[in-house]
Amino acid sequence: MSVSISTAPQDEAKRVVFDDPHGAAGNMQEAEVTRVRTLRGLWRWALVGATAATILLCINQQFSLRFFIGYTQLNTEYFYLLIALMLPFTFLIFPGAERAPLDRIPWYDLVLFVATFAAALMLMTNVRKAAEAGWEFGGAPTSVIAAGLVMWAMLMEALRRTGGWSLLLSVFPFTVYPLFAEAGWLGPFRGTQSTLEQATAYHVLSGESLLGIPIQAFADTVIGFLVFGTALMMTGAGKFFINLSFALCGTFRGGAAKVCIFASGLLGMMSGSIISNVLTAGTMTIPVMKKSGFRASYAAAIEACASTGAVLAPPVMGATAFVIAQFLNVSYAEVALAAVIPAVLYYIGLFMQVDAYAARHNLKGIPRSELPRIMDTIKDGWYYVFVIALLIVMLLYFKRESHAPFYATALLLVLNQFFSKDTRWTFATIGRFLEVNGRTFVELAGILAGCGLLIGAFSMTGVVSSLANDLLHIAGDNAFLLLAMCALTSLILGLGLTTTACYIFLAILVAPALEKLGLNRMAVHMFIFYWGMLSSITPPVAIASFAAAGIAGSPAMKTGWESMWVGSIIYFLPFFFVLNPALVLQGPNPYLAALGLMGLAAFGTLFICGGIQGYQPFVGNLRAAGALEWPIRVLLVIGGFVVATPGGGIMPLSQMQVTLLGLGILLPTILIALLLVRRQPEVPDGLRAP
Repeated sequence: MSVSISTAPQDEAKRVVFDDPHGAAGNMQEAEVTRVRTLRGLWRWALVGATAATILLCINQQFSLRFFIGYTQLNTEYFYLLIALMLPFTFLIFPGAERAPLDRIPWYDLVLFVATFAAALMLMTNVRKAAEAGWEFGGAPTSVIAAGLVMWAMLMEALRRTGGWSLLLSVFPFTVYPLFAEAGWLGPFRGTQSTLEQATAYHVLSGESLLGIPIQAFADTVIGFLVFGTALMMTGAGKFFINLSFALCGTFRGGAAKVCIFASGLLGMMSGSIISNVLTAGTMTIPVMKKSGFRASYAAAIEACASTGAVLAPPVMGATAFVIAQFLNVSYAEVALAAVIPAVLYYIGLFMQVDAYAARHNLKGIPRSELPRIMDTIKDGWYYVFVIALLIVMLLYFKRESHAPFYATALLLVLNQFFSKDTRWTFATIGRFLEVNGRTFVELAGILAGCGLLIGAFSMTGVVSSLANDLLHIAGDNAFLLLAMCALTSLILGLGLTTTACYIFLAILVAPALEKLGLNRMAVHMFIFYWGMLSSITPPVAIASFAAAGIAGSPAMKTGWESMWVGSIIYFLPFFFVLNPALVLQGPNPYLAALGLMGLAAFGTLFICGGIQGYQPFVGNLRAAGALEWPIRVLLVIGGFVVATPGGGIMPLSQMQVTLLGLGILLPTILIALLLVRRQPEVPDGLRAP
C-alpha cells in the first residue's frame, strides 16, 4: 500500500491517495526482502503447495472432513505433518548468516531442508507406536532416537534463524538442562535428571515438549486466524480502515496522529501483527504527521505505540494469545474478552497523550476538503462489517474459535468477488496469498516448535512447583514484591526474546508463584503477556520503534526512547488488572464492576497523560506555571495513577479510600495549576521563540 502526498504551494495542504488494493501483503513482502530470501521458480511453488496443504490439513482436522479415507489421524501425527511441511522451509527462507546469498539457495541449506523433512516424516510414522508403547519414557528404537536428535538440532538452528542468537541462547541451555538437572550448582533448579536418550525421546514424542502447547496453539487456531488476516488485507481492508480513520479523525486537533492511532487500532484488531501494522499504516500516517508539524521521531513513536496495540486488540490478537488459551485450558474467546478493557484503556491513553501534545504545540487538524468522505468510504467497504460481525458471533456466541476464521474468510471472499471490482481475486492473487501465508507459517513454526522444548525441559525435571515455592519464600509472600520481580524479569527477558517466547518462559517459572498467592489466573497470565510485549517499544530491541523510525527517517534509538514516553500508559495497565481482575472480566459480576473501574482508570489516565505531556485539558499549557511546572506534572501523574488504581483485594485500602486519596492529590494540584496558568496568556510551545 503506498501513499502519495501532494503539497499545494499556498497552504501546504495534505492529500492522501491510496492506490494499492492489496494492502499489507505487498508491504510485508517488500519489507521482508531485506532480511529473508525470496524463493523463486520451483522452490516458490513448493512453498505455495506446502502452504495450501497446511491449510487443507488444518481444515480437515478442525471440521473432521476425513480427507484420509479409512484412516483416522492422531493429533500428534497431524502436528508432525505440519512440522514436516513448514519447518524445512526455515532453512530456505531465512539465511544462516548475514553474508549468505539471497539470490540462490546454498547446498548446506538444502541439506538442512532434507534432514528436517526426513526426521519429521520418520517421527510422524512412529508417533502412533510411541503412544501405544510409551516410548517417550524410554525404550524407543535407536532409529527413532537418531531422528529425534536430528530434529532437536534442526529446531535449535531454526530458532536461531527466525528469532536470532538471543532467542537461541535463552532456549538451548534449558533444553539440555535435564541432562544435568541433579547438579548441585543448579540450586533451586535441581530436579530429576535424564539420559540423552530419555531427554530426546521425551522432547520429540511426548505431548509436553515439541508437540506441546505452542505447536498445538499453532495447529488448532493460529493458522485459521493468520489466513483470515491475510485475506482481509489482500481484499483491501487496509485501504478501507485507513480511509475510514482519516474521514473520522482527520479534522481533530493533531488529527494526523489520531488517525494513526485509530487506523492502527482497526488494522491491529484484524492482523495481530505489530510489524505489518507499522508497515501498513505507518507508510501513510507518518508522512502526514510530519507534514502536520510532528517531529519525525515523535511521529514514528506514535505509530510504533499504536501498532503495538495489535497484539492487545481483539478479536484477532497475536500468536501469544492463542498460547495463553492453551496454557489456561480455556477458549480463545475468553482470552479475547479479557483483553477488551485493557486494549480500550491503552488506546484511550494514547489518544489522550496525542491530544495533549497537539494542544501544547498548537498542531491543527487536516482540512476536511483534503480528506476522504465518510459515506464514500463506507460505500467502498461496508461488507467488512458483516465479516467481522460473523467472526465475533462465532467466537463469543457459538464458541467455535477454530472454525470462526474459516467461515469469516469464506464470507469475505464471496462478498469481495461480488461487490468489489478493484480487489477481485485472480489465480495470481491466490498464489501471492499462499506465499505470504507460507512465509508467516514458516517463521511461527520455527519459533513455536523450538520454544516448545522449553516447556518439555521443565516438565521433564519437575522443578516448577518447587521453584514457585522458592520465589514465594524470596518475596516473603508479598504479592507486590513478586509482581515487581515478575515485571522486571519480563522486561529483561522481553529485550532479547519474542513476546511469545518471553511469555512461555514466565508462564512456566513465575505464574505458578503468583497463582499460589491467590491472584486470578487470567489476570496473572495477561500481566506477564503485557510486560513481555513491552520489548516492542523498549530499547535496545524496540522492533516496532525501529521499523517506524525507518519510515520516518528518524534516529532509531531516539525513536525508541520517545516510544517509551508516548506508550508509558502500558507500563501501568498490567498492575491495574492484577489488582482487580474485573478489568479482565473475571470474578463475580465482572461486567458491572468493570464499567466503574474502567471509568476511574480512564479518568486517572487523563491526568497521567496531562502530566507526561505538560498540557492538562481544562487547565492549559503547564509551561505557564513557570518554576512549578515539573512539580505540578509529577503530582498529576501520581494523582492520576492513584485514582486509576483499583482498591480492595490485595490492596490495603478500599476502592473509596484509594479514589479519595487520588482526588486529594489532584484537586489542590489542579487548583494551583489553574491559578498559575490563567495568570498569563497561554503561548503554545510551537509558537514560542527558540
